[in-house]
Amino acid sequence: MVVTGECRLLHTCEMCEFNNETDCKADKNEHNRWLVNKRMNDIKFKLIVGSNKGGVGKSTVTTNLAVALAEKGFKVGLADADLHGPNIPKLLNAEHVRLKSTDEGIDPYETKNGLKVASLGFLIEDPNMHIAWRDAVKYDFIIELLGNINWGELDYLLFDLPPGTGNEQITIIDFIGEVDGAVIVTTPQALAVLDARKMISFARDSNVPIVGVIENMSTLTCPHCAKDIDVFKTGGGQKLAEELVLPYLGKIPLDIDITASSDSGEPVVLSKPDSVAAKAFLDLADNCHKFLNPEASVKAG
Repeated sequence: MVVTGECRLLHTCEMCEFNNETDCKADKNEHNRWLVNKRMNDIKFKLIVGSNKGGVGKSTVTTNLAVALAEKGFKVGLADADLHGPNIPKLLNAEHVRLKSTDEGIDPYETKNGLKVASLGFLIEDPNMHIAWRDAVKYDFIIELLGNINWGELDYLLFDLPPGTGNEQITIIDFIGEVDGAVIVTTPQALAVLDARKMISFARDSNVPIVGVIENMSTLTCPHCAKDIDVFKTGGGQKLAEELVLPYLGKIPLDIDITASSDSGEPVVLSKPDSVAAKAFLDLADNCHKFLNPEASVKAG
């Protein structure tokens, strides 16, 4: 078989058995963009979750937000685009998972509540192994994540972005085509807020609507005396949102339930559904849905 003209095989060129000079005469870039567009057209809303900074709990927020949306009855996918720290499998107790390839592409992992997940972590035999890739290899993997994964029809696809505002983020936004919103994650202290500003600037420069700012690791409630302790200060996320005229999506507490649930691989939204932390993530899901569906908010009101 010799592939010529417009190739319409349902896997990216990098994974194709005909990807050589003899068998393929097609425009590889055109095919990859066609395939990504085909996958993305089946998805109603594409959301990126970013912070520009590591260590603020972005992956934990993304995972619990995705689970919360799924618990509300939406069809949800979660793309782990944090190539150097693919933690989503750990957060879902799915480090043992290996994805399977079919004629339709690669099927994502599906959790018990229907959340579809894809991550570089599913391809790594040793989770302790570091990832040291040049930009060209990162580019190829991002195309795999967007084009080769058979996401199917979804209401929401969430992208857990890596820290920074560089090549990976630019490539993801470029290939998605139209990102419906960005959720900005920060912790309360000034240093994290400073980096969140850069993520907001990047989103605006990339013409991505900003859903709002969520303050993670906010107030800690003492388990002994029930007093609130502002370990990393408090209110930084809200002040940032007000200053830049953005929606404030609320705050996630600094809570042992979140830590324990994350380590055990069962998101707090599922393991402690009545907890303050779980309710904060469910409220975040409501706020995101209202931002993307303003007509529903009007009807509900």
